[in-house]
Amino acid sequence: MKMIIIGSVAAGTSAAAKARRNDENIDITVYNADYDISYSICGIPYFLGGEVENLSSLTPRSAAWFKDRYNVDIFTRHEVTQINTDQKEVVVKDLETGKTKMDTYDALVLATGASPVTPNIPGVYKEHVFQVRTIQDTSAIDQYMKQENPQKATIIGAGYIGLEIAEQLTHKGLEVTMIQRGSQVMPNLDQDMAFRVEEELRRHGVQLFLNEEATSIEDQSVTTKSGQSIQSDIVILATGVRPNTKLAEKAGIKLGSTGAVAVNSKMQTNSPDIYAVGDVAESISFITGEPLYRPLGSTANKMGRIAGDVITGGDLEHRGILGTGILRVFNLAVGQTGLTEKEAKEHGYNTDILYNIKPSKAEYLGGKELVIKAVADRHTGRILGVQIVGEEGVDKRIDIFATAITFKAKAEDLFHLDLAYAPPFSTTKDPVLYTGMALHNSIQNKNRLITPGELIERMENGEALQIIDTRVEKQFKVSHVPGAINIPLSQLREIAKNLNHDLPTITYCNSGVTGNAAQNMLINMGVKEVYNLSGGNKNFQSYIKH
Repeated sequence: MKMIIIGSVAAGTSAAAKARRNDENIDITVYNADYDISYSICGIPYFLGGEVENLSSLTPRSAAWFKDRYNVDIFTRHEVTQINTDQKEVVVKDLETGKTKMDTYDALVLATGASPVTPNIPGVYKEHVFQVRTIQDTSAIDQYMKQENPQKATIIGAGYIGLEIAEQLTHKGLEVTMIQRGSQVMPNLDQDMAFRVEEELRRHGVQLFLNEEATSIEDQSVTTKSGQSIQSDIVILATGVRPNTKLAEKAGIKLGSTGAVAVNSKMQTNSPDIYAVGDVAESISFITGEPLYRPLGSTANKMGRIAGDVITGGDLEHRGILGTGILRVFNLAVGQTGLTEKEAKEHGYNTDILYNIKPSKAEYLGGKELVIKAVADRHTGRILGVQIVGEEGVDKRIDIFATAITFKAKAEDLFHLDLAYAPPFSTTKDPVLYTGMALHNSIQNKNRLITPGELIERMENGEALQIIDTRVEKQFKVSHVPGAINIPLSQLREIAKNLNHDLPTITYCNSGVTGNAAQNMLINMGVKEVYNLSGGNKNFQSYIKH
């Protein structure tokens, strides 16, 4: 049996390795148009910033290594230019010599990846303008920085790569400006979480231009749509990627609604014996069952392994993804999994939203604050998605939530998780457990939550509300929700007798716990409709900033 793989980064090499592990006799050939194989795209920003000392650290595997270990023939600088599906053959061009040859296959794996989107901006091909995708790109940026010693950098685009590059170039001593077409950085987050990342960027001197576009790139500056002229010695394009589907389209292979190659759970395309994996392939949302395109190295490795297994008689299947991701932005870690609030509502879910502000470990051991936004389905109680921002403990919690969502956990299930506890690592009631408890109570209408956005909407609609700030007077005077009355929790039992028990009532404290205690007290005293402001005054004040 002969297996040909087109592309040799994460997905292609994963498919080759799994096929070899399953079958010692299969003939495996890999064609790769690039110079390098199996390299870490995600590690590139950290080399440019100096955290990774040697570029070779990002390319730990060579064609010779794969030949020795897996008996796989990898041909770099060889581009497959055509697939003849009827004859099961490919046309291969040697990019060094210009010669072409034919090769045949029994199984063909498309692992052609994705390419950076090049915006249509005059000056985009100037020598100080770079994209960040390959080892060759990285080497070119590194050489330019060593030779020209740029002092001012402009990054166009504020997704994962753009933010990582911004952090790293700032650490390297450059003045960094970011231009983002949309109204927020990290478009995959809800805006009320993304603005926390924006604040962190500004704290570290990064200048942000949101709702802005670059209209031209000159030798020493970038001009924007609003007429701003930004001094720039180096420009990084971080405007996203698109799947490399031209070869597939030319062969009559079907694309999905996301624009990537459509595949089934076994990574098979509509063309017999042709598979697609990694950044060129469409995935599926584990929650909605709908097509989803989130090009990540972890997903690419998984897809490649599945294809390699299926081709050699295995029964692995792709179950879908949540789009889980995490990155570091200076002192913050930012994690996300599943649906955002916006996405959940777009898919028709009746949601319950919790903002949970808790320390990542015991405060007496220096525990730093985590802000967790959790989205649940009120009808089923199922957790739909979580976003977390904090200085520590984000990775641990986002992985717990991703695991729980994968196994279709409900809010109440989170509370019953038997998580590891010791003061240096957690609190007795871990933020994950509290998230489950508070969301479940809200879904069951025992302790209803109200988000800052929902409260503001009701206030703007002129609804008569009773808003009670349960903090001490000193805190109340610093900041509070408009229209709130200050009744510290210690006085609430006595004063509550004079409150209007028929009026919708909102309680809050600084972050939520005391507000919840006040909510329980008023419910037990007969107040008919009581909500606790999710995330408390701290979250409300942050919300109105954005």
